Amino acid sequence: QVELVESGGGLVQPGGSLRLSCEASTITLDYYTIGWFRQAPGKEREGVLCISMSDGRTYFLDSVKGRFTISRDNIKNTVYLQMNSLRFEDTAVYYCATGALKACTVASDAYDYWGQGTQVTVSS
Repeated sequence: QVELVESGGGLVQPGGSLRLSCEASTITLDYYTIGWFRQAPGKEREGVLCISMSDGRTYFLDSVKGRFTISRDNIKNTVYLQMNSLRFEDTAVYYCATGALKACTVASDAYDYWGQGTQVTVSS
């Protein structure tokens, strides 16, 4: 059973930063494509950013380019989503996901395993 656990969410002011973590205890994340998705209240879930098995990065949202980055720490078996210059519209529950996919895709049904999510609230 694959288990993903997100952490690092919280309340931050506009312009602030957060780093979200996606940890796994049952798989080695280095061998997997990991996607970050988010869902705001009343909206559909949307893809944010992804890192592939070969460490390629794919941005699913133009609005996060230049502000968000994704990285791996293979020693800690963790994938990070660094979020800078946060905006009100970044408020959402953020999820990491993985599955049997080699390349990044924004199609959420391609991901078999999801974490429970971590809340990010951008507010003044």
